[in-house]
Amino acid sequence: MPAVHIDPHRLTAQGYRMPAEWEPHRGTWLSYPHNPKSFFTKLKGAQEGFADIVAALAKVEEVHVNVCDEAMARALTLKLRRRAVRRNVFLHLFPTNDAWCRDHGAIFLKHRGSGRVVATDWIFNAWGGKYPSAKDNRIAKKMAAFLGVECFSFPWVMEGGSIDVNGAGVLLTTEACLLNKNRNPQLSKAQIEGLLKANLGVRKVLWLRDGIAGDDTNGHIDDIARFTDARTIVTVVEADKADDNYGILQENLADLKNFRDVNGKPFRIVELPMPRPVYYRKDERLPASYANFYIANGIVLVPVFNCPQDKVAIKILKGVFKDRRIVPIDCSAIIVGLGTCHCLSQQIPA
Repeated sequence: MPAVHIDPHRLTAQGYRMPAEWEPHRGTWLSYPHNPKSFFTKLKGAQEGFADIVAALAKVEEVHVNVCDEAMARALTLKLRRRAVRRNVFLHLFPTNDAWCRDHGAIFLKHRGSGRVVATDWIFNAWGGKYPSAKDNRIAKKMAAFLGVECFSFPWVMEGGSIDVNGAGVLLTTEACLLNKNRNPQLSKAQIEGLLKANLGVRKVLWLRDGIAGDDTNGHIDDIARFTDARTIVTVVEADKADDNYGILQENLADLKNFRDVNGKPFRIVELPMPRPVYYRKDERLPASYANFYIANGIVLVPVFNCPQDKVAIKILKGVFKDRRIVPIDCSAIIVGLGTCHCLSQQIPA
């Protein structure tokens, strides 16, 4: 591989870090589902599920939503009125290609000393050029401008759903995504790891291998394993040995048990079941996963899929998040777009 000159902003050295998701939020930023090529016949159902998410979040923090036009704003406002939501929601006429704000939105950092919040803007290429992304790729700067925070732009591809941090120096990701040649083929694993450490305030990068079946992101971490506190990782496992996910998730589980934090201590690993396989058509498996929960101020939004495993996952997550209320969100329509609660949302640190 030829030498690649990397000149990152080195935000870590300037005192910035990416806060953990459970740290206090000013609010959450989302993008309204509108693309029929993503949600097909389930678009209306996905929009109703989205309104449920906004309604739950508006009770605990600000909610900012990207909408493409005034008609879309009116449609969402009507849905929210039906849910008695009349405050804490701010609609922005920022057109998007799709709904996945976790990936096309700004990733926010916070200064360790002053508490100053800044935005980072990475190239979004729709998971390796799979879909149109020109509108989505402008969203991070628009978010930063509205919030009045400085925005640092990077000439490398990265999506928010590909990384998870524990707020104490550790970042979790997958080789299948960040090392995929459809992202940054000019960079080696060591160079990518160096960029993450130099700009997100982390000291250690932990690499899992692959993601779940049906995931068109090439293996985002937020469908398989998530930090729930600095020392705890929740990870999905598949009980059915004949399922396509069984071997992948067993490999990830074994790796997680061997991982260590920045002090050399093992993590507490909590296993979550996978839901019953969800399909749009008979041959189109969807990446349904309880790991795609979203942690907000005082609550955790948990995707559910109308199957027996829903109750099991909720019970486990109640035991993990003892200081937060678990809010189940019916994602049986949203998942047709290949994501759920976490994929839709991006936190704004307080």
